[in-house]
Amino acid sequence: MKKMVGWTLTLATRWIGGFIYYFIPLSLYEPSKDLFDFPVPKNAELVQENEQGKSYDWSNASKENGIPFGYELVLKTNGWKKGEREGGFHFLHKRKS
Repeated sequence: MKKMVGWTLTLATRWIGGFIYYFIPLSLYEPSKDLFDFPVPKNAELVQENEQGKSYDWSNASKENGIPFGYELVLKTNGWKKGEREGGFHFLHKRKS
């Protein structure tokens, strides 16, 4: 009986941890319909828009450290791949299915 309770608690803890690790970060971003569902941070500020794309200012990203690991996971989950980096600019590409 103790083993069954232990396994149940272990599985529940992993499920809850996975939920927090996976779904909570996803809720911080919303897909942009005009950018092929690119996940844009909800608190990012649009600073420039042209025929090549859009540029956002987001306090969680920095020139020194790049984009946060959680955002990298969200990008990967949504099918985006990191490309070149020039200073504080990150170029991302949609993966082909």
